[in-house]
Amino acid sequence: MRNYVFGTGIVSALTGGLALLRAMREDEPFTWRVALAWLSWGITLALAIGAIVDTRRARHGEFVAPDSPVSGKEPKLSRAARNIS
Repeated sequence: MRNYVFGTGIVSALTGGLALLRAMREDEPFTWRVALAWLSWGITLALAIGAIVDTRRARHGEFVAPDSPVSGKEPKLSRAARNIS
């Protein structure tokens, strides 16, 4: 579980979100640039969560979409999971 929670994608998304929250506290006006920053953060978080889900599926031998970064690495991830357990 800690491999998923402390993955670099999730950590970077959370630190980016914290930076955006700090910027909102400084009473700056909400402009289109801020809206794009929040949209970008949401996309980054969604991609990080998607990578975690795909990695988990690959380790358990389930179907992984062909456009996933872990597509084609399922046997390797499955063997690594068996060696850890």
